[in-house]
Amino acid sequence: MPGWLIALFAVASGMTVANLYYAQPLLSSLSEVFHTSTATTGALITLTQVGYVIGMLFLVPLGDRLEKRNLITALLTVTTLALVAAGLATSFPMLLVASLISGATSVVAQVLVPFAASLAPDHARGRIVGRVMSGLLTGILLSRTLSSLVSDLAGWRTVFLGSAVLMALLGIALRIALPTHAPTTTIPYHHVLRSTARLVRTHPALLRRGLYQAAMFGAFSAFWTTVSFVLTGPGFHYSPVGVGLFALVGAAGAAVAPFAGHWADRGLVRPATGIAIAVAAVAFALAGFGGRSVVLLALAAVLVDMAVQATLILGQHTVYQLDPAARARLNSAFIAMFFVGGAAGSELGSVLYHSWGWTGVTVLGTALPLLALLYWTTERRPEADAGAGTAKA
Repeated sequence: MPGWLIALFAVASGMTVANLYYAQPLLSSLSEVFHTSTATTGALITLTQVGYVIGMLFLVPLGDRLEKRNLITALLTVTTLALVAAGLATSFPMLLVASLISGATSVVAQVLVPFAASLAPDHARGRIVGRVMSGLLTGILLSRTLSSLVSDLAGWRTVFLGSAVLMALLGIALRIALPTHAPTTTIPYHHVLRSTARLVRTHPALLRRGLYQAAMFGAFSAFWTTVSFVLTGPGFHYSPVGVGLFALVGAAGAAVAPFAGHWADRGLVRPATGIAIAVAAVAFALAGFGGRSVVLLALAAVLVDMAVQATLILGQHTVYQLDPAARARLNSAFIAMFFVGGAAGSELGSVLYHSWGWTGVTVLGTALPLLALLYWTTERRPEADAGAGTAKA
């Protein structure tokens, strides 16, 4: 794979997945605009992630069934229209529906990642996927800063309308630059969906990695959905721009992605996974003391992001070894599982913050990685070996 193509995959993945997170630093403002409570406004993030799960289950498996470039073009067209609707929303329910649709079709990123894995040589697959994922994860983290800055300068509607323009341009660029890639299966669509569910039963390592990541992403989502309320609250009085600038700190965590890919290529999936999960638990313990210290909050943000990104790369490396002909479906099941965790984390985080404040969120964020760590201790050696490339679980 030429370097420019890897870079295009990374940038495209980051731009599309960013659509899921533009609203996070705007929750306080949107709550005032639409006169909704913090818990109700937090449902915007939850529903967007639910849309992503729907897309993972019903759209991403088509990456094995259809020519990928055509699928990507169609998805980006719908994403563009949904973002226009979000930018023109006149009520909160309209914004919710538009966000649900844009979330579902923003799964383009998860079509691109297995696409890159298929094009990569075996000996460098972990590193190349790590580079693409570093772009995706940077997009997640920088989306909050970009959203805050644009909203402050031109209003929240411009955030969504501007993203619609970017998606249209990205669709054209990918249509021109991506190579054609023939389908890897010709079975009917309903059989594709059945086979996706069957993969979860066939490969215990897929279920295990999905559950690890569900716990990790649940903690991640709880943190980033509620930290904007903390930073704009009485302890800090940050503006939306300040919240966005704070999110830049977390972007440093994206630097771990290429290293995680290197560890995966060296067969260190299992020990690196355990360390990353433990780091996430420690990060939330620090965050619990950060209600009045932006330094501790920033340190917790970096550690949480590094831990979640490391386990994601390690998990994808494991999953992609299980069946090279079904990478889109494997990725679909894997990402769907952990985004269910993310949606639950966003909703629980919002509810706990409304009832118990930041302490409730940090207790949740500590508990989820600890549960994953307990589960990790039961992992058998053959499952660990699957991450090193044996394709067994």
